[in-house]
Amino acid sequence: MARVHSKHTYASLAGNDLSQYLNDSDWTRTTDVRKLTTYGNDNEVYAGGLGDGSTDLSGTYDNTAVTGPRAVIEPLIGTNAVFVYRPEGTGAGLPERSVDVVVGEYKETHPVADYVMWTVKLQHSGDVTHSTQA
Repeated sequence: MARVHSKHTYASLAGNDLSQYLNDSDWTRTTDVRKLTTYGNDNEVYAGGLGDGSTDLSGTYDNTAVTGPRAVIEPLIGTNAVFVYRPEGTGAGLPERSVDVVVGEYKETHPVADYVMWTVKLQHSGDVTHSTQA
C-alpha cells in the first residue's frame, strides 16, 4: 500500500491557489438514500439517489491584500466558482477533481493566544470531473 502525505495537497478556488494558506481540507461525497420497502418484505429496501458533496477548507489567515484567503474568498460568498482539488499534489499522472461550488460560510477565528485562522464551506454543485494531470 502506497501512502501519500497531505503536505502535497493542492486546492484552488476561482483560479486562485489557496494551498499555501491551508492546513486542513476535506472532500465529502454523499448520496440520497430512498426507501423502497413494500408490503411483504421482512427488511427495509433502499436505493441510491442523487449524489451530493461538499468541501471544507481551513488555514492560517494572511492579510495579503490581493492574494490572501480573505481577499479571494469574501467576494465569492454566495456565488458559484470552480474548485480544483489535487489530493496527491501537482504532477503528471496524479489525480485531479474539479467541480462547480457555491461558496458558503467564510469564518475567521481570533483566539487570544494563537494565530488568526479561517474556514470556508463549499457546496458542490453538479457533476465532479475526475481527471489525470498531464
